[in-house]
Order: sequence, then structure tokens, then C-alpha cells
Amino acid sequence: MLQGLRIVVTQADVFMGPALCQALNAHGADVLADTHDLTPPQAAQDLVQRHSPVDVLLVNLAVAAPATPVAEVDEDEWQHMFNTMVHPLQRLVKAVLPQMQDRGRGKILVMGSASALRGMKRASSYSAARGAQLAYVQAVGVELAPLGIQVNAIAQNFVDNPTYFPSHIQTDPRFIERLKREVPLGRLVKPEEDAEFAAYLCSRHADCFVGQVFPVSGGWAVR
Repeated sequence: MLQGLRIVVTQADVFMGPALCQALNAHGADVLADTHDLTPPQAAQDLVQRHSPVDVLLVNLAVAAPATPVAEVDEDEWQHMFNTMVHPLQRLVKAVLPQMQDRGRGKILVMGSASALRGMKRASSYSAARGAQLAYVQAVGVELAPLGIQVNAIAQNFVDNPTYFPSHIQTDPRFIERLKREVPLGRLVKPEEDAEFAAYLCSRHADCFVGQVFPVSGGWAVR
């Protein structure tokens, strides 16, 4: 499904990175797993230069989600959310865009969060940054589609990954009860289920999606 495609996965060692790399490799992609810090302004351009040519840019950005009451969110927390998840996204797209424009094709897929689709208490800074990602994807998606470039996002929550759902959380009886109460599926989405969907969106079988945000949350985001 992905034979002959060079796919860059950012922050490949955290969040959905390991599961994504495994699934993409299994489908025959040439996976370029990058683990560099993307907060410096030049980092995005450096990444694209290291791995060019890039057929697919899979933007996997994650940061530990704070649980700060809205009245207590300080400037440092707010800036940190946007510096790690929003500014790198825009820089990465700008860096990879010229070569995709020259070829007349390319894909950009963002691994986002469903926290931007449904209100969550004590998550204002995190949700705002994730919401900015999704709004950017929607705007850029419709702008770049006529150039043969598809830009989309997966908005996930309650997907098994070590960044947000480490093992000690998953075995906590309170979390197990929360899953039963809040997630219609009744369990976490398996990482391979999410990664297989991402692999499909990276493939040439998914050339018809434009600026779309796909919830993957076991039904949590669409209740």
C-alpha cells in the first residue's frame, strides 16, 4: 500500500511514533523516523533537508498534558503548549511545501487530539493548542488541495500510547471505571488500530480527503 513512499515521522519515539513507524514499515514505506527537538525555529527546515525528498510528512507532536484550572494557567504553560505543538507544525508545512508543489503531489497528516472537539475540564491550554492544529489543517487543506497536496488530521483520545496512557494509568481502577463511563467502545483504541488508519490516509488510496479531521476516540468525541 505504501511501497515507494518516503514518509517522515516526527518525534518518532513518543506519542504515536512507535506504532506509526511499525505500521508504515509493514506496508512497505521507507520510514524516516526523526526524533529531533522541533521547538527551535530552524529545526523544521533542518528536518526536511535531512530527509528529502519527502512524499508524506506525518506530524506527530506531543507534550505532557497539564491539568491546570483555567484561572491558574500562567504565561509559561500557555507558551509551552503552542511552542511545542503549534509553531513546529506551521514551520514543518512551510519547509516541506516547496518540494511537494514542484512534484504536484504530497501528503501531510497531523496526529492531533479530540480534546479540541469536546470540552475537557482543566485542559484549556492543551485543548487550545490542539484546536489551533486542527483549524490550521482545515485551512491549509482546502488551500493546497488544488495543488495535489492532501492535508488532514486524526483527532484522537483514549488511544493506547505511552505518552498519555502509561501502564500505571491503565491499571488504575478509577481509570477503568472512567473508560466504561465515558467511552462507548468500553476500552482504549489499540495503537495498531489508529496506526493502520493513519497508514491508509498516507496512501494513494486516500487522495480524496481535503482538510478533514477524523475523530479516533472509541466514540468519546461523538457522544
